Amino acid sequence: MSNKLGIDYVTGRVRAVVDEVTRFFVGDEDAIEKILAAILVGGHVLIEDVPGVGKTFLSKILARVLGLRYSRIQFTPDLLPSDIVGTKVWRQDKGSFELVLGPIFANFVLADEINRAPPKVQSALLEAMQEGQVTIEGETIKLPRPFIVIATENPIELEGTYPLPEAQLDRFMIRIRLGYPKDEVELLRRRVSWRSDDPTAQVRTILNGDELLMIRDFIESSVIVSEDVMKYITSFNAIRRDPRVLAGPSPRGLITLMSMGRAMAVLEGRDYVIPDDIKSVAVEVLGHRVVLKPEVSLEGVNGEDVVREYLGKLPVPK
Repeated sequence: MSNKLGIDYVTGRVRAVVDEVTRFFVGDEDAIEKILAAILVGGHVLIEDVPGVGKTFLSKILARVLGLRYSRIQFTPDLLPSDIVGTKVWRQDKGSFELVLGPIFANFVLADEINRAPPKVQSALLEAMQEGQVTIEGETIKLPRPFIVIATENPIELEGTYPLPEAQLDRFMIRIRLGYPKDEVELLRRRVSWRSDDPTAQVRTILNGDELLMIRDFIESSVIVSEDVMKYITSFNAIRRDPRVLAGPSPRGLITLMSMGRAMAVLEGRDYVIPDDIKSVAVEVLGHRVVLKPEVSLEGVNGEDVVREYLGKLPVPK
């Protein structure tokens, strides 16, 4: 398959994934493309939205279309790190401990309502997301590749939740909202045609794990980022000097912005990045990486607002 890899082939395969997802998920195609773009370059995704907009449904469809082993973890206040990563169990008949792997050992993990988990559990997930490995009672074990975390959280329900620390938020390539579908009549039509609450068995598998990794390698090695576009990306570090901001985008955030720009270029059929690729994802990539002063947050301003403001005033290369 590697000899077929070129921009036309890769874009065709990626567009086929989008087409299959949108056959079942009625929602904002732009949001679907951004989530897929993050997956293509090895990123994790935080979906922050109200209940009932299809966060879990979308994750199941994506896992099936991408041909990846899926696992769902429901985060609750009484969850323990061992409930996620696994533990060692004494087997009396064997006279030894046996390693029992947790649900995180999958290619595509849905961390549902992640902000309901206590900090210890969040730390265990952080190691998995950052290092691609977990530690079980002193033994380090690699996670399968590819390894993708799609986490969800409900922004309107705060009771019994633990806010995600900045270090955890920074491990998510993008934070995105799905919003309500624009055509809810079409949503009802699809539901009637499925004849099931869960039609994922009808979803076709388009890619597999090996092909996804090859596409990642292609994006890394073959999608060009010019010097002018790099300078445009780094111009967002001006946010750090904004008097309203405690901490602006880190260097990792700017690298992430470049990676997302490359993936968006591939979705558009190009093997080079243009400023519009960067502009299209800047809010989702940088918004959750901007920490504002408390008095600014109390006025209702958030990181996404600040990034949008800078999108309007930073000079764009021609």
